[in-house]
Parts: sequence; structure tokens; C-alpha cells
Amino acid sequence: MDRPHGAPAVPLLAALYLVSGALCLAGAAWPVNPDAPVQLLWVLGCTGVGVGGVLALLRDELPAWAVDAGLFLMSLLIGVLAWRSVTQAGVVGLGPVMIAVALYAAHVLPLPAARVHAVVLVTATSAGAAAAAPSGFLPAWVALVVAVLALTEVQGRLARQLRDAADTDPLTGVANRRAWQAATSRHLAHALRTGEPLTVAILDLDHFKLVNDRDGHSAGDALLRELTAGWTGRLRHADLLGRYGGDEFVLCLPATDEAGARDLVDRLREAHGFGWSAGLSTVRAGDTLDAVLRRADEDLYERKRAGRAC
Repeated sequence: MDRPHGAPAVPLLAALYLVSGALCLAGAAWPVNPDAPVQLLWVLGCTGVGVGGVLALLRDELPAWAVDAGLFLMSLLIGVLAWRSVTQAGVVGLGPVMIAVALYAAHVLPLPAARVHAVVLVTATSAGAAAAAPSGFLPAWVALVVAVLALTEVQGRLARQLRDAADTDPLTGVANRRAWQAATSRHLAHALRTGEPLTVAILDLDHFKLVNDRDGHSAGDALLRELTAGWTGRLRHADLLGRYGGDEFVLCLPATDEAGARDLVDRLREAHGFGWSAGLSTVRAGDTLDAVLRRADEDLYERKRAGRAC
């Protein structure tokens, strides 16, 4: 599955589990009818609260696949609850939680991954509902399934548009400063935790102001687009290029030491003939992102003063 977007993904999933678990516990303590699956509600309630608590406590330590695993588990649990909901009202009453899970997936995951989770959700719950076999539930259930799939698609497309607008530099199409800092902070936390190397680079164009003054800002904009397109084509999948401001760009290079970063920067120079300089900084124990960027900036200007590109 694709990586979830943004730091709130795990805390939101934890909240979804906690609320669902609390509702199951309330349903077990105060059943609305004699046919309510009280024992199952107790089990699901304790499971929901337990999983939600673990997600909340370990939110900064969990791998990316934890969100996918949590969503798969919740789909299976809802399917089990549908199986034991032997009345029409009980089965269709699962609609709000199904819609909540689908909207969550569409909000935090890329749309293809959200679609997969929506299909898993409706498959698991439909199998459970069919096993329960209450009479007269099919029309309402079909409408619910269609609503879940449609809302996943609509929310996923909207979330993607909003993420693109919020995270992308409109001129060059690379990450903007806020998005780059957020993603690099996550890579930095991983590097400090695991000891894996991480290098940050600052790329600064040489004499870019002359281009704007001589040829106009449209020529300068075109140059920025050409450069970033060329760089992007030579970066690895895990590397992250961002525009830090004006003619200054930043690179986050996971699993890369300083020597590897310099080799990569040399390959980027082949993308375009316009000159630029680069400053590098490899993460050290106890580093913050500000400290890493400060060292990269110092390296950049030291090289500019010495007349070296990198």
C-alpha cells in the first residue's frame, strides 16, 4: 500500500478505533434490543479501545504499513459485527462506521490505496451481512455499499486536489517549503532512530538575478521549470526535491552519506547547463532539521566563496 499522507494519519486512526470501541462497549452495557450480540460487542469494544490506545501511544514509532494494517483489521471486525447483526436495522446500522472508515482512508491515503480499502471494507461487511441473512435488507445494503464507494471516490479526489495545492510549488511542481520540511522531519526522525545515513543538500542558482534582469521574469520562470524537471528525472524514488524560496532548492536524500550525495549532485549537473552551487550536510546524532540546514547553508556559501560548485 502507498504511504499515508501527513503526521495525523495514525492519531486519527487511533481516534477512530477508540470511538468505535467506546460505542461497542456502550452497546454491550445498554443493549437496544434482546437480539443484540452483547458478548461480541464486549470483545469488539475492548479490542477497539486496546488497538486505539496502542496506536495513540506508539504513533511516532509505527511503520507506514501500520495504517493499512489497522484499516484491514477494522474492515474485518465490522464484517464480523455484520455477521452477528441478525436484524435489518442492525446490519444497515453499520452504515455510519463504514462511511467513517471509507472517508478516513480516502483522506489519508493516495486514491488507489483508498479504493482498495473501500473494496475490502464492502467485501468483508457484505460477506458478514449475507451470512447473517436478515430478511429485506438487500435494497438498503446495496444503497449503503454504493454510498461507501462513491464517497471514497469523491473524498479521495478532493483530498488529492487539496494536498497538491497545499504541498506543491505552483511554478515548478516540486514540494513547497512547508511540505518538504514536514517530510524531511519524518526522514530525520527515522535516521536518528535507526542510525541510517541521511544527507540534506541546498542548491542555489548562480547569477539567476541576471536572467530575470536581462531576459525578463518569464524567462527566469521557464529556467526554474527546466532545471527542476531535469533534476527530478535524475533523482531516485525516495529523494525529495523542494523549492525553499526564490532560486534556492533543497534535497532530502535518505539512506545517503555525504559521498553518495556528492555523486548524486554531480549527476544532477548533467540535466542542464545553467550553473548552480550545492551545500551538503549529513545528519549527526542529536541533530535537528534546523541544525542540518544551517550546516548545509554554511557549506554552500563556503563553496561559493571558494569558487567551487560542490
